[in-house]
Amino acid sequence: MAKAYWIATYRSISNPDAMAAYAKLALPAIVAGGGRFLARGFPVAIKEKGLNERTVLVEFDSVAQALAVYDSPAYQEALAVLGPNSAERDIRVIEAAE
Repeated sequence: MAKAYWIATYRSISNPDAMAAYAKLALPAIVAGGGRFLARGFPVAIKEKGLNERTVLVEFDSVAQALAVYDSPAYQEALAVLGPNSAERDIRVIEAAE
């Protein structure tokens, strides 16, 4: 079974307080589900048509595990705290190349 990666980019954050409250709940929910944070922050270099967006990279043992964490009650609680208008994000789950 191939590993999976959850990649989140933040186009904008309009409510930093909601973002901080989300982070306090999301991080333990992701770790409890088996996620391993590999990178978090802004790019140190931007090439081609890249954007200067906060990016988070999380590794999971499988796509099923990554999707289960996203759908878990603990992570859904974090999303509820973030709310629909506090941040514009792009979240993708991809399977590792073998």
